[in-house]
Amino acid sequence: MSNRLASQQSAYLLQHAEQPVDWYPWGDEALALARRRGLPILLSIGYAACHWCHVMAAESFSDPATAALMNEGFVSIKVDREERPDLDAVYQMAHQLLRRTGGGWPLTIFLSPQGVPFYSGTYFPSAAPEGQATFQAVLGSVSAVWREQRAALARQDQALLAALAASAPRRDDAAVLDAAVRAQALQQLATAFDPAQGGFGAAPKFPHPSDLAFLLRRAREEGDASAREMALLTLRKMAEGGLYDQIGGGFFRYSVDAQWRIPHFEKMLCDNGVLLALYADALALTGEPLFRRVVEDTASWALREMQSSTGGFHASLAADDGQGREGRFYVWESEPLRLALSPNEWDVCAAHWGLVDAPGFEGRHWHLRVARAAGPLAVTLRRPEAQVEELIASARPKLLAERDKRERPARDAKLLTGWTALMMTGLARASAVCSAPSGCWRRAARCALCRSSAGRTMAALPGACWPCPARRLFWTTMRFCSKPCWRCTTSIRSPATCRLPRLSPKPCWRSLKTGTRAAFSSSATMRPP
Repeated sequence: MSNRLASQQSAYLLQHAEQPVDWYPWGDEALALARRRGLPILLSIGYAACHWCHVMAAESFSDPATAALMNEGFVSIKVDREERPDLDAVYQMAHQLLRRTGGGWPLTIFLSPQGVPFYSGTYFPSAAPEGQATFQAVLGSVSAVWREQRAALARQDQALLAALAASAPRRDDAAVLDAAVRAQALQQLATAFDPAQGGFGAAPKFPHPSDLAFLLRRAREEGDASAREMALLTLRKMAEGGLYDQIGGGFFRYSVDAQWRIPHFEKMLCDNGVLLALYADALALTGEPLFRRVVEDTASWALREMQSSTGGFHASLAADDGQGREGRFYVWESEPLRLALSPNEWDVCAAHWGLVDAPGFEGRHWHLRVARAAGPLAVTLRRPEAQVEELIASARPKLLAERDKRERPARDAKLLTGWTALMMTGLARASAVCSAPSGCWRRAARCALCRSSAGRTMAALPGACWPCPARRLFWTTMRFCSKPCWRCTTSIRSPATCRLPRLSPKPCWRSLKTGTRAAFSSSATMRPP
């Protein structure tokens, strides 16, 4: 029997619509019920492509016994973080204050009927080793604390609200990024930098594109050699590793290891839009062929896999296939891969992508990465380097065609204004950087496609996403049902509206650029209602 989520449009909420949990979407009905019954709220925040969200849904939310505990002791609310980034931001911050640790998804957070958090976590397992709590045990403990320690929780609520208020950005903040602040930021990045593998900190490793953009800008504008080396080494290692889809283009969410070998396999539009622009900037700075390939192939992936027929871009691709197997669409066994290639291609590609090494994914499958670069490999195989590069290039479309025969990961088809703007910014930057004559018709065609796609996307969005007279911004789903957006989306959209007038002289782009800046300076906010 369907629950209340069946009437929602979010792909993530609809994934939970047939569960035995009495889920509510975020809104007045659920909050009023919690206050009327005096029950705590169990708030679960995730997104459609999230692997661990799927695991917790299968283990716990689909289990009748667990659902009975939730229905009896809580008002359960499910939120799509992509639909409500405002709620996600507030409650992720609350989780970090409560637990003194980083957040993530799924976010599982327990609230008073007034919406104030008092306990939180991320993924809770249905079965756990001795000494760790299962989700059912957490439910029991939270229910007991709510019944027996209400006064202590009320005191904690006041302290948490004060901490949240202190951490909230203020409109009158006017911090100046002077030389001392920039030098301090550079020093902090240098301290966390991994000089062997690039990136910052230990596993799991995320790309941190804003940090890399800062380093590239410092290298470009101030000639900082240290910043240049940190940025370029990280970009090379990510592009050569398993974080990058060596066959189809595009980046996965993050790497579970410090060497960028095995990712969590969801692909997010927002990540790829930002990284596309970042690699285009690196290409402009260095002219490296590796960066050019990443720019071209990531742009091609976005247009092939993510672009909507209406001109926008879909939100994400899931990590799992239809049977719940993480990464299975992307990983390989050696024999099918060998059969898809010619003998010469196999000889080169098996060494290039690491198939002569032990399987790195679950001990049985290979996830392709650049284990041996074309230059050193050519020396080892006693082949011309140009021939090695040609064989690798000819293998890619064959493997892509073979992979496309598999069951594909689910795609979250919602169109998010901010995320579409990030991809448009990336495409606009890519077309500007790649527009110089290269002598290659294929590259020229791709660049033209990037340019026309960015313009077509922006042309499709004003009427559907952000009516200017109301000075409000909207995101859309595939059914074009608008909801208010927040300052974060306005600021994301702004670079796209600023870049397009440089590519096209159309007056509408200049008008949209002016309107976006006006909207950003208005009363848009990230506070939840």
